[in-house]
Amino acid sequence: MANYTNMELLRFLLFEVHPVQSLFKYERYSHLDAEQAWMIVESAKLLADQEMFPYLKEMDESPAQYDGKGAVLTHPQIKRIIQLAAEQSWIGGAAKFEHGGMQLPEMIFNAGQHIFQAANNSVQGYLGLSTGSADLITSFGSPEQIATYVPKIYQGEWQGTMALTEPQAGSSLSDILTSAKPVNNDYYLVKGQKIFISGGQHEGADNFVHLTLARIEGAPAGVKGISLFIVPKFRPEPDGTLVYNDVYCAGDFQKMGQKGYATTHLSFGDNDDCRGYLVGEPHQGLKYMFQMMNGARISVGQCAASVAMAAYQASLQYCKERPQGRVPSEKDPLKTPTLIIHHADVQRMLLTQKAITEGSLSLAMECNRLYDLVHATQGDEKATALLLLEILTPIVKTYASEQGSRSAALAIQTLGGYGFTTDFPVQQLYRDLKIMSLYEGTTGIQSLDLLGRKVTIQNGKALSLLLIQIQETITLSNQYEDLKLYGIKLNKDIQTFEKVLNHLLGYLQKSDPDRFLSDATVFMEMAGLIVIGWQWLKMALKAKELLQSVNPNKMTQDFYAGKIHTMEFYFKYELPHIDACANTLMNEKTLTNLKELDFF
Repeated sequence: MANYTNMELLRFLLFEVHPVQSLFKYERYSHLDAEQAWMIVESAKLLADQEMFPYLKEMDESPAQYDGKGAVLTHPQIKRIIQLAAEQSWIGGAAKFEHGGMQLPEMIFNAGQHIFQAANNSVQGYLGLSTGSADLITSFGSPEQIATYVPKIYQGEWQGTMALTEPQAGSSLSDILTSAKPVNNDYYLVKGQKIFISGGQHEGADNFVHLTLARIEGAPAGVKGISLFIVPKFRPEPDGTLVYNDVYCAGDFQKMGQKGYATTHLSFGDNDDCRGYLVGEPHQGLKYMFQMMNGARISVGQCAASVAMAAYQASLQYCKERPQGRVPSEKDPLKTPTLIIHHADVQRMLLTQKAITEGSLSLAMECNRLYDLVHATQGDEKATALLLLEILTPIVKTYASEQGSRSAALAIQTLGGYGFTTDFPVQQLYRDLKIMSLYEGTTGIQSLDLLGRKVTIQNGKALSLLLIQIQETITLSNQYEDLKLYGIKLNKDIQTFEKVLNHLLGYLQKSDPDRFLSDATVFMEMAGLIVIGWQWLKMALKAKELLQSVNPNKMTQDFYAGKIHTMEFYFKYELPHIDACANTLMNEKTLTNLKELDFF
């Protein structure tokens, strides 16, 4: 069976670089130990090997398809995977004991999800949606709502979804028109249209629990007037029966990738009988939904890293098996062709993929650890973890999705013409990966969020905390002469970053927010390069420490040496792009924030 992830890397990140065992001292996770944690992760690999990865290509070739009658036909294996995943707690495993979960740290739970994402990213989406939906209900729903919907979601019988986007509004949620008319204290009548609803209709579930944003009649304009509702496709009656709730699937979207993952157009209340049940307080819907959206943004970043990892593993395997040509120093045409992995440019492409995918996965693990600390700690420790998570969330989502696409494109390139064929999975993974830069807010939206909100939050406190974390890693690098130079390089890049930020803040001080944010995406690229550089320095430090403190065998020595080598590669080939970003951001000429558009 082809490789799609690297379990040795996953273990290294989980127990060495971001030691999950440090969480077990907190009461929330004290029922676990390292051995149990790894056994749980290994069980995910077994499930993925047997039930997910073998159907990756088949689901692409037999996509989810609307039947014209309100249903979406999907691959029969999807229902089996959801059932098995539910039985093994891969939907509700991170939930509290009181809600039927195993109270797993996100680090462990999402290590398993990484394996699923790398094995078959289409089918993992169904699991992740249900996990996030149930978590939102347990956080803000009533005891009755929790009892009615959450067990069924965790059992894999009902699918949870997010219903935000509307045809006329797109990502601008302040412009949604879906309405909610109060009938009595029990429910509202919901009416409107929602598009791009992942998992909104398929054959793998018996019912669908749509967490829907809508406006209560008379609500304030803009985001302040948005409320959150549970809108099931079949509403549960007091006697336990299910009644059709006037939620109609009007069609699906045929996509360039993730073809096994149903994406639907839903119509609410065509017959004026769609009941929605208010979650929490009125007009707080967007605030509530952002809990799920922020978790989803981390998940999307991790998924991008995971799919790029699968493409990298496939290209690496090919390069180790494919003989072609000879190295430039070999002049004898009668000599046997060498494996293409011996060619310098192929090595450059492989190392670029390795640097992007492993760096992105490390950052996702960093975010999962912070998420766990937010939920396990109190006081200043909790506040610090939350601020760090706030500022890293748009970065992990954006870097992994944008650079992950670049990595998957290089996977195709390493295979040459074969990479463009359906004989190999890299072209499919490239297509699957592209959506990650669009899900849960596009790259442009994430960049506006980073520069416009997260950098300035609490007078820059989140950014200051992040830079302190990076400086601590730089300080640790000083103990090794061969790593010290890389710490110095990263510190210099941070100084460049701060100079650029101060320049941009000058526009804000001049009350020119349009100019301040006009190159937010370039700023995001710069921030991502620095943060991934930090992750690689952390990995190299831990590898160096383990090489000197233990007596590893040859294979393990090569693994650790590979981490140091890839860090060096990243600093030579990737970090210099920071200077290019800085040159663009410091340039005073305005070329994009234009008022006159006649020449387009």
